[in-house]
Amino acid sequence: MALPFALFARGIDRTYLAILIVCILFISFLGSPFTSYQPKVGAVEELVYRAAGLNGTVRPSNLELSDVVEEIDTSPTHGLFNFYSEPWDPPGVTELNEERMRIIEPYIKAITDPSDRRFPRLRCPLPMKERYENFRRRRSFATRWDTPPRRWFFALNLHQCAPILPRLLASVVEAIRFLRPQDCVLSIVARHSNDGTMEILAKIREEMDTLNVTYYFSTSDVDPFKEGNDYITEWAALRNLALDPLVRQPELYDPDTTVIFLNDAAICTDDILELIYQKVYQKADMTCGMDWANHGENFNDLGASRGMTGDMFVYTPQDGKVDPNNTLFRNDPRTKTRFEARLPFQVYSCWNGGAVFTAKPLLRHNITFRASRHDECHMGEPLLLCKDFWKYGYGRIAVVPSVNIGYNDDESRQTKKRYGFATEIVQRVEEDLDLAAIRQSKIRWQAAPPKSVKCESDLSHPAEDELDDAKKAAASEGTDSAGSSDSADNNKEPPQKNIVYEDGGGPDL
Repeated sequence: MALPFALFARGIDRTYLAILIVCILFISFLGSPFTSYQPKVGAVEELVYRAAGLNGTVRPSNLELSDVVEEIDTSPTHGLFNFYSEPWDPPGVTELNEERMRIIEPYIKAITDPSDRRFPRLRCPLPMKERYENFRRRRSFATRWDTPPRRWFFALNLHQCAPILPRLLASVVEAIRFLRPQDCVLSIVARHSNDGTMEILAKIREEMDTLNVTYYFSTSDVDPFKEGNDYITEWAALRNLALDPLVRQPELYDPDTTVIFLNDAAICTDDILELIYQKVYQKADMTCGMDWANHGENFNDLGASRGMTGDMFVYTPQDGKVDPNNTLFRNDPRTKTRFEARLPFQVYSCWNGGAVFTAKPLLRHNITFRASRHDECHMGEPLLLCKDFWKYGYGRIAVVPSVNIGYNDDESRQTKKRYGFATEIVQRVEEDLDLAAIRQSKIRWQAAPPKSVKCESDLSHPAEDELDDAKKAAASEGTDSAGSSDSADNNKEPPQKNIVYEDGGGPDL
């Protein structure tokens, strides 16, 4: 009996050994549970360039973007520093109206459900999943339940804009779902409003908690339009409040965190993701789209945008009057060529309805939004942010002309009818280029800023209703001219086709 028992025991030992080896190999494949989560510093790992045809086919190329990943910073703080000595407590929310809280449920439904069609909001296409899928951080079995450092920081300042929230916040929520909610932070600071804006923003906290998104919402008395206040100083303060959850708690964030700072515009999810994509693909420090008035006739953000010639995007003579033809890049033929080809191009500064930028200058150099100093000419806070980016070596700032937005649903609808959705423009441009041409189409970055940059006219700061009137007047002056060149008819894009809408419906335009 002793010999058979010994052989049987030896067989069991071999079985256990085989099982142990299989378990070790399985754990090694998924990622070791005995090592703490360490995010890879840099941009998206193993991002592969992809282009989608208008017929929906996807053609992955052999163009690798592994050169986007930076060298790993092994310092304990990853080069980040908390410039604030006191602990930070998130500010609160005041003056919510109980009656409005009871009637805002349709807004919450629309914000969280792309298929909801009870509001006449801009209908947006589904993003190209294959193009953007590598933005989702890969999680192993061992790190699946860890709380990773956040890497996507969405920031917004909102006021009296309830009608646009079903489109704006729905796009933000869908972008967050795509990027992975536990990797995202949403920070919103609202000025006091009486149209339900604050109540909607307070109510969506329940949905953000369900999504597992870190959500900061607060109200503020800061008012750029109050008599006696400096317009730029107050706007800078509001923007900095929205960034506080990031800059006051740098230890919670990935060293390569990206900020997505949006205005109250009718933007689509594919607009947001394309700005992020081009930031990574072009190795940019900041990317912006193009914002328009008068249904795409007139470029809007003249104050914040400067080209690499140092001039405004739209020619402005010495008398301060804007070119009535609204001719873009009149003195910059290289940029004009890339713009008309819908290829990203380098600029000195931009904002244009929102920007996507690296958080490193904020966390490493304490850069903030600010007003002009006594030795600087009058400039807006986004332009000064870009100026400070250049000062610290973050001058890779680009405009992505495939992203075109307006400041309400109808403005964006007509603007996208004129130029196309980001998804459609990307498909159309990349179908016309072979792989070598796509590689050559990348931005060739200029390391030095322009020798001089045009200041803004230091006009008395307008009241809020005066700003609206000025926008309408500027739009009406250019109704017979194009926002992108000298002829509107020559720049209208072909009708949209083969677009799959997020609500499942047919063509909207």
